[in-house]
Amino acid sequence: MSKFAQLGQLFMVGLPGKDLDESTLRLIAERGINNFIIFRRNVDNPEQLSQLCADIKKACRQAKLPPPLIAIDQEGGTVARLPAPFTQFADARQLAGALDPVAALADYADTCARELVQVGINMNLAPVLDVCPAGQGFFMEKRSLGADPQLVGQLGSQVINGLQAGGVAACAKHFPGLGAAKLDPHLQLPVVSRALAEIRVHDLVPFQQAIAAGVAAIMTSHTIYEHLDAATPATLSGHILTDLLRSELGFDGLVITDDLEMGAIENERTVDAAAVQAFAAGADLILICHGHDKVCQSYDSLREAIADGRVSLPRCDNSLKRLEAVRHRFA
Repeated sequence: MSKFAQLGQLFMVGLPGKDLDESTLRLIAERGINNFIIFRRNVDNPEQLSQLCADIKKACRQAKLPPPLIAIDQEGGTVARLPAPFTQFADARQLAGALDPVAALADYADTCARELVQVGINMNLAPVLDVCPAGQGFFMEKRSLGADPQLVGQLGSQVINGLQAGGVAACAKHFPGLGAAKLDPHLQLPVVSRALAEIRVHDLVPFQQAIAAGVAAIMTSHTIYEHLDAATPATLSGHILTDLLRSELGFDGLVITDDLEMGAIENERTVDAAAVQAFAAGADLILICHGHDKVCQSYDSLREAIADGRVSLPRCDNSLKRLEAVRHRFA
């Protein structure tokens, strides 16, 4: 990676509004950032969203960058960014509880992929593979496909296959499983005290199935797992991202952090410190959804970490290769 030229490709960032603004253009032109995430704040209607995605792609092309990954959280139900006339889906829990869940989730995946591709989005940060019992006050209940690890894995793999067959990269989340969390990591840091043996037979099973299904990406969880790494949230833990996900489970796809501006991370440390720690731990793509000032600080901090040897160039090259593989297939 010559003189940090490709460093910006290790970030995925949000845009403030419905048009391609000056701040985002500067991130593209000056920092070489070419991965973006779309929120409800960026969407009026299909025509406007198509134009925004086309403008992003054009700006990346003019900056001589590879085609961008443009992602969205389009899970359905409580987490859906696209208003009507885009298809409105029920929560994953409801789809999984349908009379024919296989048909309901196939329809979701096919329709979702078609509508995303039509407007120029090539990655969906779904499915949720957190295994979550009902009626016990867990944060992920509505967004989870259920309480049975095998079933969550089967239905999740079906969504992955449907999205990816339709030309959209899928992203399984939130590794190693957020189903037992009571607190919302958008606001504060959850702690999961589930025993290691239970994590293995429970939480990891759907991710193993997703890896076997060829999922393009896996998103990390901003949660402490007492029996995996008692000191560090999964997003920042080399033990969880490198030892467990890469070495033990054999995943060599793209690892994306959840948004580093969430309370679970930012209440405890700065976003730029978290960005360096997450990358060093094994993440490939650093997700920062709001503040462009924090994107720039994180870029500078990662650059310093590479310059002073805390992060190796071969480590960056590996992440760039994984990004290129996803981009080649979907962008």
